[in-house]
Amino acid sequence: MCPWRGYGLLGLRRSVPGPPRSIPSWLGLRGRAVQLRLPLRVLKPRRRLTMAEFSQKRGKRHDDAVLGSAVDFLLANARLVLGVGAAAVLGIATLAVKRLIDKATSLRDEEDDTKGNTMCLEDGWRELSLLKATPRPQPRPLPAALSQPVSTLAPSPAAPEAPGDNGPWMPPQCSSPAPLCLTFQEKLLAFEREHLAIPTVDVAVAQRLACDISLELQAFLRNKFPELPFGAPEPSGPLFDGLQASAADPVRLLVPLRLEPGLWGLVPGADTVARDARCWAVRRTQLEFQPRGSSPWDRFLVGGYLCAQLLLELLHKALATSVNWPAISSLLGCLVRPNVISEELLLEVRQEHLNLTVAVLPAMVGAGNNDRVLLAWPLKGLAGNLWLQDFYQAESTRLRALDDQDAGSRQRLLRLLCGVCCRHPALGRLGRDHLTQVVLRLGEEEVDWAEAALASRFLQALEELIDGLERASLLCHFNPSVNLFGNLHEEEIDSIGYVLYSGLQAPEWLLRGGVASMGSDAGALCAPPSQGFREHFTLAFS
Repeated sequence: MCPWRGYGLLGLRRSVPGPPRSIPSWLGLRGRAVQLRLPLRVLKPRRRLTMAEFSQKRGKRHDDAVLGSAVDFLLANARLVLGVGAAAVLGIATLAVKRLIDKATSLRDEEDDTKGNTMCLEDGWRELSLLKATPRPQPRPLPAALSQPVSTLAPSPAAPEAPGDNGPWMPPQCSSPAPLCLTFQEKLLAFEREHLAIPTVDVAVAQRLACDISLELQAFLRNKFPELPFGAPEPSGPLFDGLQASAADPVRLLVPLRLEPGLWGLVPGADTVARDARCWAVRRTQLEFQPRGSSPWDRFLVGGYLCAQLLLELLHKALATSVNWPAISSLLGCLVRPNVISEELLLEVRQEHLNLTVAVLPAMVGAGNNDRVLLAWPLKGLAGNLWLQDFYQAESTRLRALDDQDAGSRQRLLRLLCGVCCRHPALGRLGRDHLTQVVLRLGEEEVDWAEAALASRFLQALEELIDGLERASLLCHFNPSVNLFGNLHEEEIDSIGYVLYSGLQAPEWLLRGGVASMGSDAGALCAPPSQGFREHFTLAFS
């Protein structure tokens, strides 16, 4: 048996240092004493390892042990394979490599210990700060005498104040929960605030632009038609009366015609061949004393009557081709252009986010004995030569007078009805003139017109419209011989009536815009029934 068996290649145990021993003579070093010592790590306290770290290091030591066993087996048999000299060189090289590995391992362990100590210190400071920040409950003082009962209504001791607080500590107050559902009155008022409230600045800008356009139009008419005595244009309409419900409501720009007194007379439209009670015919008189051509307006005569259609064609052509709108737009700081498609005399105004429509209306104001207002309006058929009687000013004055008597909300109801109808695609045929007649009728019949009754008046107006559509009759307030539903077709009556009837069952649906908010179900609601609205209405209420 070899004498160095169990002591490694050099005859030394690697784990325990000992006195210097001589290297056997077979190594060829002539017996010189060589003392080899392995570096020992300084023992120092270690931090506690977690289970994951312990398992990792245990696996690492197992791998090192396996590697060391393999190296020992290789060194033990190296003499037989490589020879004596090569085995000695291989042993020295192996020893040097092991020293390097041990040195690197010791440095890494020291870094892990330092890092662990630092983390422990940081965790300790963090826990200490949390302990300091956590308020400790104050002990409640005991009553003065045990026999004296403690009052349940006595205030609890005040909580300690924070260093930055200046006032006494107040308990947090819980906010009241939001209402889960709103009444129709509240939804109606919310619809008015969100969709009908026009900023005061926009109203002022629109009114200023309308007045500036009226001045420019007046200067143009005087320069273009100096022989025609046009009066000064007067802007009016819902924008100036506080009844503006949407941008679709145009500003009315009345251009009065100055007719010679005694040369013109009025004939009711019902007495003409047109048989239209809405219109009037303007007839030329005193032809035996003032022959044709004595008046500048004689150029628009057709069969002895002043033709509104000829005057409209003249002004339409002039506004489309003769006015220098780019120069006016640059002067006013906005974009003004005529609408050449419409048969009406319309001007479209754009300024940043403001869109405005101005309707130019040639009119005869104060003609006759009753201060009638007759408009040159594009009518069809035999009524094309007649003048349409306008009741807007009379209706607005009447509504204002009724509201002034009892501080009512009739004008407010009209704005709501106009806003709902203009936002619903199926109710576009209901104009301001139709809705005004309903509000006027309710305004003179009902007594309670306070704000709290606005929802009731709104539903009642829907019922009045449904009843009028069922009878296909809506009489004008100032001229009962005029039926405002007379020009509606039966299909239009069925469609409008069924939508109003559906909205009466669910008023919130009308406020949401009907088709735009109901999706696929809205089409079924808006579509008229197969048997027609009148039959459906009769069956529903029979």
